[in-house]
Amino acid sequence: MKKILIVDDDTALRVALIRFLEKRGYAVQGAASGIEGLALFEQDLPDLVVSDVVMPEMDGLEFCRRLRSLRTGQLVPFIFLSRRSEVEDRVQGHSIGADDYLTKPFEPRELLAKIEGQLERSRRIHTEIVRLMQQSSQPSNETSSQTVNPLPLTPAEEKVFWEVIQGHTNKQIGDHLFVSPRTVQTHLSNILSKLQLENRSQLVRYAFERGYRLPSTEPVTHEENA
Repeated sequence: MKKILIVDDDTALRVALIRFLEKRGYAVQGAASGIEGLALFEQDLPDLVVSDVVMPEMDGLEFCRRLRSLRTGQLVPFIFLSRRSEVEDRVQGHSIGADDYLTKPFEPRELLAKIEGQLERSRRIHTEIVRLMQQSSQPSNETSSQTVNPLPLTPAEEKVFWEVIQGHTNKQIGDHLFVSPRTVQTHLSNILSKLQLENRSQLVRYAFERGYRLPSTEPVTHEENA
C-alpha cells in the first residue's frame, strides 16, 4: 500500500482528500503546516507528498526546500496545490524541486491522475536502477578476476545496503528484515555517512561502479502488499 502525505492548513480540504485517497487504496497522513509535515515525513517516509503553498509557520515552498535537502527527500515525488495560478508561481514551485503543480479549485480525479502518474514514474526509475544492477552482476572475463572490497558496514547495515540498491522502500526493507522503517532509515543514514554519499541514487551508483552484485537470485518486485 503506497503512502501519501497531505500537507494543507485547510482542515476541510485536507480531511476530504484523505478520505478520497483512502477509498482508492492509499495510506494517507495529514499535516496542517510545513513544520508538522516535515516531522511526519522524517518519522515515516511516504511514497509521495502533496502540499499547499500558503500555510502558517512554514509555507509549502520552504517545506519543499527543506524536504529536498534531506537525503531521504530528494527522490520522493512532490505535488503542489495552490490558489496561485500565475506562471511565475508555477515556475517557482518547479524550480525548488516540485514535480507537479495543481491550481485550486481542482477536480479530485485530476489530482489522483497526477499522483498515479508520479508514482508510476518513480516505479520506472527504480525498475531501471535494478535492471542496471542486475546487468552489472553478470560475470565476465574482465571482472571475474577483480576483487570487490568488503563494505565498511556492520552486518545490519550491510543487509540494508543490499535492499536499498535493489530499489526497495524503507517500508519494504523493514518488512523483509523485520525492523521498523525508522530503524531502516537510521541504518541508511549511517551507510551514507560511512561511504561519504548524499542520497540513495549515489549509493546505487556507488554499488554499480564498484561491482557489488545482488545477493538474491529471486525476482525483484516493487509492489507492496495492500
